[in-house]
Amino acid sequence: MSKDLIYTIHREELNEEKLIQILDAHPEIRFVSIAAVDLIGHETDAKIPVKLFRKDLQQFLHGTAAQTDGSSVFLPKIATLNNAKVDMVADTDCNWYVEYNTELSDPENGKSVGTIKIPCFLYHEGKAVDSRHILQEAENDFKRNVREVFKKSPRLCSEFGFAEEDIAEVQVTAATELEFWVKSPSTHGDIEALSTSQELKEQYWSKTRGAVRSAIEETLMIMELYGLEPEMGHKEVGGVRAKLTDSGKFSGVLEQLEIDWRFNDPKIAADYEMLVRNLVREVFIRYGLEVTFLAKPLDKIAGSGEHTHMGASLKLKNGKRINLFTPNSKDQFMSSLGYGSLMGILHNYEVINPFVTSSNEAFKRLKKGYEAPISIVSSLGRSPEIPSRNRTILIGLIRDENNPMATRFELRSPNPHTNTFLCIASLLMAMSDGVLYAADKAPADLLAELSKAPGEDFGYLKKERAYRTEKDVFDDFTDEEREQYFGVVPETVFENVQAFGKYPEKLEVLKRHGVFTDQILESYEEGLMYKWYTELNHRIIPSFINEIRSCRKLHRDEEFLNDRANWEKVQKIKISLMKDTDVEKGIFNQMRDALCAEDYSTLSLLQKKMYSTINDLREAYKHYRDNLLELV
Repeated sequence: MSKDLIYTIHREELNEEKLIQILDAHPEIRFVSIAAVDLIGHETDAKIPVKLFRKDLQQFLHGTAAQTDGSSVFLPKIATLNNAKVDMVADTDCNWYVEYNTELSDPENGKSVGTIKIPCFLYHEGKAVDSRHILQEAENDFKRNVREVFKKSPRLCSEFGFAEEDIAEVQVTAATELEFWVKSPSTHGDIEALSTSQELKEQYWSKTRGAVRSAIEETLMIMELYGLEPEMGHKEVGGVRAKLTDSGKFSGVLEQLEIDWRFNDPKIAADYEMLVRNLVREVFIRYGLEVTFLAKPLDKIAGSGEHTHMGASLKLKNGKRINLFTPNSKDQFMSSLGYGSLMGILHNYEVINPFVTSSNEAFKRLKKGYEAPISIVSSLGRSPEIPSRNRTILIGLIRDENNPMATRFELRSPNPHTNTFLCIASLLMAMSDGVLYAADKAPADLLAELSKAPGEDFGYLKKERAYRTEKDVFDDFTDEEREQYFGVVPETVFENVQAFGKYPEKLEVLKRHGVFTDQILESYEEGLMYKWYTELNHRIIPSFINEIRSCRKLHRDEEFLNDRANWEKVQKIKISLMKDTDVEKGIFNQMRDALCAEDYSTLSLLQKKMYSTINDLREAYKHYRDNLLELV
């Protein structure tokens, strides 16, 4: 870190004259990187010498910054083999950042070599096809709809106390909370020790020590240099205490951490998240620690979420700022537009979910009992006077009685590998749908609809469902009651993406004004499916095979009969998973057959059966091993 370095190039500085001044003053900046985000959430990184950037500066700012044949981005059904040209166009309506390689010094001044990270859009045949552009269009669509409802609804103007012509600007804000695990390279988790520590809450917000403390503190300090305004870094619920070695250093590090920073407009918030993830990896590596952003890196232990916050406000021409969700009456939780926005998300969540929960790993986290949401349901609080936080619901209202501008929603289902650009974009499109519905309705009527019981029909939310509870979704409802009240939830990527075909009317909400086009949606679905079954075949099944083969016989045959019986149970489960017999094929080979036949429905069912059987194996092997006096 150095105050002599430049970390952020602000959007108002993105012109030829100012950029030349910056490069002249900072010769340690040796490269620029073209950073676009494809539909699956992958970010490009291509190093271009800064002298070429200076030479073609006008082209970088006002034309195509670079081209790719499609091999560097994942755009199935768009950048095909016979039509692969993709243009990368610099986004000059956001901040650019300078990332530094602390392992390489500039030979002329000794400073770390810097690379300007240039956020870009992707264009194919003249149409934008990237995640950043979709989010930009969704934000613009939400802002247009807010202005439109104020223009058309006298009731709404009366509720807020001003008219559309008084509005100077509609503002949307977003923020994420980044959770992740860090560990020493040779450390492997003891599930029982981790589970016990989690139950006792020994790690949550406890003191960080050693390399972990240094790494998180350095991360927060660098975030300040980038202007991210970090708010907190702390231990999360998962982890165990590291051991102090004779050398005075800690070994056996295995901890879950969280870093939060201030909200911003949606596109910048999503850019910041990618910046922080890269920063965390690089800083912690320097301290000899591995980082994983997997949603569920350890079975039966708390996974990593990335709660996403959404807010909206108005800036009036008289300079006053108004939170769009805050009520003007103390007997309401929200304004009509607040209720409408939340109802829009809940009503359309089936087609939002594929952008939020998009991987096999993500579904491993969304299991009952781990404070991760599994049902489409919201919470407002037990009364408008007493804000509360229900940690078992999908999306909740966050309020601060002393700060009306803090009213916002918290979506609890995203994880660190969620494509935040598309997640926020789909939320905004759904919020617009709810805003259009709610504009002419009083807050009390909208609260009644949001709080309705199954069977009550108000016209927007589904008649047969409930959408709000202040109860514990896991403990106060049986599995059958949860499905009856809040709907059947998908358990695999395949089941989740089926919503695109099952709810065409909700898909139209995403497609309004061409924000999510048919081409984009088809490409995204194709990408999710390919990633889903490829991971199953080439990562998950081979990993389970290794685990199964590690479950070895540990007793002597002449010992107790129950040891033999316990081992026979383990063997039976092992065979059912990976061994073909005279009776039937093992589950793994059944899955391979389904994949070859492109029978994805059967593959999805077998995936659930595989996970259930693996859990049975782990329980059986633990019982067998725990009962042995000695290990052979």
